[in-house]
Amino acid sequence: MTTGKQLAGLLLLSTGLTVPGVVFAQGTTGDAGAGIPGTASVGQVPQDADNADTAAPGPDSTAPDGAADAQVSIPGGEIIVTGRVSRDPQRNATQVLSVLSAEQIARTGEGDIAGALGRVTGLSVQGNGLVFVRGLGDRYSLALLNGLPLPSPEPLSRVVPLDIFPTSVVASSLVQKTYSANFPGEFGGGVINLTTSAVPDRTFITVGTGISGDTETTGQVGYSYFGADSDWTGFDDGTRDVPPALQAFFDGGQQLESITDRGAVRDIIKDITNPQMMTIQRLDRLPVNFSGTLTAGTGIDVGDGRLGIIATAGISNRWRNRLIQSDASGSGDLVLNSTSLNYTTDNRVLVNGLLGLGLEIGDHRFRFTNLFIRDTLKQTVLGFGTNFDSGNREIDNDTSWFERQLFDSQFVGEMEFGDFEVDVRAGYAQTQREAPFEYSIQYFMSQDENNLYEGLWQNTLDGQRSNASVVFSDLTENVYHGGLDLSYPVLDGITVTGGYAYTKTDRASSRREFRIRANGSFPAAFSLLQPGGLLSDDVIDFGESAQNTDPAMRYQLLLDETTSAAPAFNAELEVHAGYLMARGNLFDALTFDVGVRYEDARQTVEPDLGVYASPPPDIGASTALNNDYFLPAATLTYEIDAGLQARLSASKTIARPQFRELIFQPYQDPETTRTFRGNPLLTDSELLNLEARLEYYPGGGTRALLAGFYKKIDRPIEAFATFEDGRVVTSFANAPSAELYGGEAEFEYRYDLEALGSLFTTKQLLVVANYTYTQSSIKVQEGDTTAVFGFGTDDATLFFRPDVPLTGQSDHLVNLQLGLEDTERLQQLTFLLSYGSERVVSRGFSDLPDIIEEPGARFDIVFRQGIDLGGVDAELKLEARNLFGQSHQEFQDNGTRRIEINTYDIGTSFGGSLSFTF
Repeated sequence: MTTGKQLAGLLLLSTGLTVPGVVFAQGTTGDAGAGIPGTASVGQVPQDADNADTAAPGPDSTAPDGAADAQVSIPGGEIIVTGRVSRDPQRNATQVLSVLSAEQIARTGEGDIAGALGRVTGLSVQGNGLVFVRGLGDRYSLALLNGLPLPSPEPLSRVVPLDIFPTSVVASSLVQKTYSANFPGEFGGGVINLTTSAVPDRTFITVGTGISGDTETTGQVGYSYFGADSDWTGFDDGTRDVPPALQAFFDGGQQLESITDRGAVRDIIKDITNPQMMTIQRLDRLPVNFSGTLTAGTGIDVGDGRLGIIATAGISNRWRNRLIQSDASGSGDLVLNSTSLNYTTDNRVLVNGLLGLGLEIGDHRFRFTNLFIRDTLKQTVLGFGTNFDSGNREIDNDTSWFERQLFDSQFVGEMEFGDFEVDVRAGYAQTQREAPFEYSIQYFMSQDENNLYEGLWQNTLDGQRSNASVVFSDLTENVYHGGLDLSYPVLDGITVTGGYAYTKTDRASSRREFRIRANGSFPAAFSLLQPGGLLSDDVIDFGESAQNTDPAMRYQLLLDETTSAAPAFNAELEVHAGYLMARGNLFDALTFDVGVRYEDARQTVEPDLGVYASPPPDIGASTALNNDYFLPAATLTYEIDAGLQARLSASKTIARPQFRELIFQPYQDPETTRTFRGNPLLTDSELLNLEARLEYYPGGGTRALLAGFYKKIDRPIEAFATFEDGRVVTSFANAPSAELYGGEAEFEYRYDLEALGSLFTTKQLLVVANYTYTQSSIKVQEGDTTAVFGFGTDDATLFFRPDVPLTGQSDHLVNLQLGLEDTERLQQLTFLLSYGSERVVSRGFSDLPDIIEEPGARFDIVFRQGIDLGGVDAELKLEARNLFGQSHQEFQDNGTRRIEINTYDIGTSFGGSLSFTF
């Protein structure tokens, strides 16, 4: 029979996990790489020394991995879980969730949190750091930091790419797959909540460094361009600032065709043609990757309370080579219009810093967290291809610099006044993305015998066979968030919580693309010059100079702005939300968590009419969505027997269009090199979510889970691909409806190896396996319509075929971990296997086949060893990744012919790191 104290402890734990709360569990401090030493204890569930179920485990007890150090911060109160043999939050929560503790994250050896999340049941990660839950696209995943929303630094996503979060600043990650009313209503697949490192209770300093490389990159030939002296730091030294003549043009609000001063246009062309940022250089041997981290913390007694301070900083510099095969076809028979091999070299620099302050006074706890992340990508592409329409061979000379920056500042206050709990939270976050001087310069090799320079690479700046363009894009997004939660136990064992949350997100996005072309008698010999010479000041001036008296040699280089119809957009999403929920026990074996959330949201996207003094005609690319919803949710958990429980869950949620899906503005994704363009006519999607599962926890850290789920989606947003101007362009549309169903199985087992002899006295075998099976189908029939900007309201069967799967959905996802660990000191050898079956990246328009990605199988090995160096704790980590050599494959296949859209070898990577804690 469950005692009152046991019941209270269970309810208190489930409250902390499923309503606004922070769950801490006291853990070990000797693992320098597994989190922050000396996690502060700020509260405690009362222990009952006379009850075996609540007594603290002895030396021979084994708690589930991560239970002792899982820190989970979601909106609201705070609780410490101690002294329970069954401390697994996955078991004790009233919702379906998975928690990755600092130790579990460290075991995977991943450098960023996206990679670690890829090991969670039902989760898969795209190459650009976007996490998919149960095969649903990134728009169905909600990302939070300490329970507060995050803005995205990417124009291609409103969801923040999680690969910008180093594992060094994340103490734990919670993935909740069933909806509860305390979370925002945009909850299609699940919520991913990251908790930053906890405040320590003792002084420490940890220093770490590491190197790595891969077989496709390190020591191999690569390509880059000079740029600026400071590029290796991820910060530009001013070289890429908007030049004076171009800035004056921007400030003047004029359109290029209205400028009559030829000298002013010539000055702009000279300003935007910088040889050191467009001239590709060959690098004979690419260097190794390096990283460094520094973390420090301390605790100070302040009056009757305690103040904790933690700070961390890190930098990593990584190189990546890809030889990408990219084909394009505009017909269903997949006859090629063009094909190319693109030598792509990325130099990515990630800089991060965290400053956290925590104050404990009696039963009140306050937390102030500030996070800074800067992610810079310097990309160089040298592409060789053939255009079958013109019969010419082509070279693409592309150089770019993408700056992504996130600053997040948030305050959480958790106060207890007897049984009455008050939680307040507020946050401000800003992301910026700047991509100045994004060059694309194309040369051709004519097969025409009448061409004087047949067989030589030429750029005649005619804008047809050859081209030269430069793009300046800028994005700033701000998120303001505030919330208040009140909790009170209305009956014995039943707590009611009500809350209000306000979120406002605004985004300003501009993209100015300029094309340089020649008129008059542009000398054919000049077309043979490399980019720095072709667009040099001398060539620009020569055609109009006084010394050039030959009429046959007179020419001008002209400038066109190809984005003048809609160069900038402003987007805004404002949400007012209130919720009421109750949780507790109907009787000893049945726990319930029920609630309803009301959300009123206004989402707008409008062209920025302030760019020009005389705005161009409105092209109608605006969005105004004003919707409100009641979103009910209920989860019942029934304890069938000791360690065996069943759950049933049902809820209604929504998915709003992301800004990138609404803004009618082209963007090129540096990861896939594909062009995306939004659809202002998209509408919200509504989801019905059902789930049933069995969970078995026999003890000793072993667990087995089996679940089935079903989702009905009205008006799901799907990506579709068209073929325009010789390239694939991806846009978005609402399908009429879709269904998704599947199942999950998860198993974790620990086995002591002491029976194998003295060498294995403290050794333990760990097996973690999970499998997700998913099936989905789009429902469309004759007579169904969908709205696409530029097409109007059109036949939905042009964009969607019936019963095809949703984009991003793999039928099979498998993760397997086999670990050999020491139970008394840090020593781990972990084998990690992951597999994802084919998934649709983008729908094919009309009779074009879908674009398919094949994630395949990946096998990694990670070794971690704790070392005592004269009283200094140290950790050595060695890792080997992608030992099977799985390549990245995106393709179209019509059953008889296959073409590659974005296919390249990844290679096998090796790395090592060493950290010291003082």
